[in-house]
Amino acid sequence: MSYTIEKQEKGYLLFTINRSEKRNAINYDVMQGLAEAIKRTEDADILALVITGTGDHAFCSGGDLSVFHLLHTKEDAYPMLAKMSTILYSLLTLPIPTIALINGIAIGGGCELAVACDYRLARKGIKAGFVQGKQMITTGWGGGTILAEKFPASTTMKLLMEAEMQTSEELKDVGFINAIYENNSLLACEAYLELMLSTDLRVLQSYKRMWIRKWEETKLRERIEEEVRNCSLLWESDAHHNYVKRFMSRK
Repeated sequence: MSYTIEKQEKGYLLFTINRSEKRNAINYDVMQGLAEAIKRTEDADILALVITGTGDHAFCSGGDLSVFHLLHTKEDAYPMLAKMSTILYSLLTLPIPTIALINGIAIGGGCELAVACDYRLARKGIKAGFVQGKQMITTGWGGGTILAEKFPASTTMKLLMEAEMQTSEELKDVGFINAIYENNSLLACEAYLELMLSTDLRVLQSYKRMWIRKWEETKLRERIEEEVRNCSLLWESDAHHNYVKRFMSRK
């Protein structure tokens, strides 16, 4: 199984990408698992959703190019990009707190998954980056639009346009990472969530809906759709296909 979904004693749901041999890259099965986890949060006693990766090397290395390299045209790429953008928008608008527990590197789409969460906790020493620009595409799952919604323009532009990996400390300085931990990831996550998990679920949901209403009013879903379409156009470019060929030849 490429993922696990477990309810923890503290009242939160833990989703773990279980593809360490692929640096926890996202394929269609992981997409389905994320959608399932989001659906399961509808249970009345789930207080939060935590997303992480297995092992200590990678949180998520983005989309699995060993699968997605078969997508050549914009017509091929668009359904995959749109499917994941729908999942991330559902994650963003969950009426409970969501946490990306970044236990290792987060690359490209892995950062898009992380930014769709309300909070990001990172292990000391990891690196993360929106590196899509080096792949000759843009963010395509909605992550760039969500990043621009949550952070100042100068921060967002730098992270996206430079397309570089940054340390957890650097990312904490600009606000992308909320906290850095050193030891047991779940214990660190539970300590961070302790006060929220002791709050009445209806209170958590009411506060979260303040932001959800704002995102609905500012047509965030429509703006994400534009990002998806722009990325699908770049996906079919020779520059991107050449990058994918070089990437696959290293495997």
